[in-house]
Amino acid sequence: MAKMLRRQCAFCPEDEECSIMYIAEGQNLAVHQDCLLYSSGFVESEEHNPENLDIRFDVASVVNELKRGRRLICNFCRKRGATVGCEVKTCRRSYHYFCALCDDAAIETDEVHGIYRVFCPNHDPDRKNNLYDEDSKRERSPITVQSSSAKKKMIVKEKIAEDSLEALRKKQERQKVRVEFLRKCKRAGLLDEIFEEMLDTLHLAQEKLMDDSTPDAVYEETVISLFDCGLFENILASAHSDVSVS
Repeated sequence: MAKMLRRQCAFCPEDEECSIMYIAEGQNLAVHQDCLLYSSGFVESEEHNPENLDIRFDVASVVNELKRGRRLICNFCRKRGATVGCEVKTCRRSYHYFCALCDDAAIETDEVHGIYRVFCPNHDPDRKNNLYDEDSKRERSPITVQSSSAKKKMIVKEKIAEDSLEALRKKQERQKVRVEFLRKCKRAGLLDEIFEEMLDTLHLAQEKLMDDSTPDAVYEETVISLFDCGLFENILASAHSDVSVS
């Protein structure tokens, strides 16, 4: 019996399971391994040998599963070829494998026992509010299930936390540099000169804001500069607080 040949996408990292494909050159056929493993009507070859994955799937079985899929509409993309059905027998939802991931379906995997299952979001046994009935739960052995959305959310949260820590570290470094710079200016006797320049700049800004003939673009630029430096906003907040207390 003709077998599918195991190949891997040359562009993907070697440890990516989704990069593994099986091809049949005579039939001009190429299939993702996961699309085969999670297809509801597909059974691995009886000759499957963990030490020789090249004989994992036979061409005839793959072709038959493709024919079955042509009659099924994907619940996510609404296109034909949805061979991955929800594991709950009473559920009529079917997907393409990657569409199931996009729809936050739960993926259940036990490679040792050759178990590859998919549960639609309504029947995800790992969710509190689901439609997965108790009878179906008792029929199955407990296997750890983690939805793709949970994994993605966890990765996003970890990334946000890492970015926040990195931003805080950089902010602290900038503050240290600024503090040290002012100390050097003080030791060099430059603080008085720096503050005089600051006062001149503020007086110039005041003149622009008080002058009714100041162009709108210059007026807006001056206001933005005052607020960007932080000092102007802090003074306004303090003045507002004093007025409120009074």
